[in-house]
Amino acid sequence: MIEICIEPWERMVAHAEATYPNECCGVMLGTTDDTGKAVTVAIPLQNASQGPQQSRYEIRPEDLLEADREARRRKLELIGIYHSHPDCDAYFSETDLKNSCPWYSFVVISVQAGRFDHANCWLPDADQTKAEKEELIWQKS
Repeated sequence: MIEICIEPWERMVAHAEATYPNECCGVMLGTTDDTGKAVTVAIPLQNASQGPQQSRYEIRPEDLLEADREARRRKLELIGIYHSHPDCDAYFSETDLKNSCPWYSFVVISVQAGRFDHANCWLPDADQTKAEKEELIWQKS
């Protein structure tokens, strides 16, 4: 289970809507315990994809390393990555799976016609052959 606090949730949704019709991407920082994961910080990142950004996102390795450093500075963990799917459902695509990391949660935000529609969270397996849905709870304003 992953729960996203109101401030990071609103930041993630605003980022997804602002970058529409392109995909956005960013990282989620927080804590983990026996009950699940709690996201307390969202950091928007630049989509570095050299291809069509309406259907792809890429996070530069140096940006991911800096996010990990920021998490440690705040005494938090890098919980996962979020990105948007413009005018598509919040599914975990074959490309998402191939580019995933099995130790991260992946939140996919569906943006339809420029507005938030729905979201899902995915946990890829160690072989990056499938991803299971992770229970996602977000706090609304």
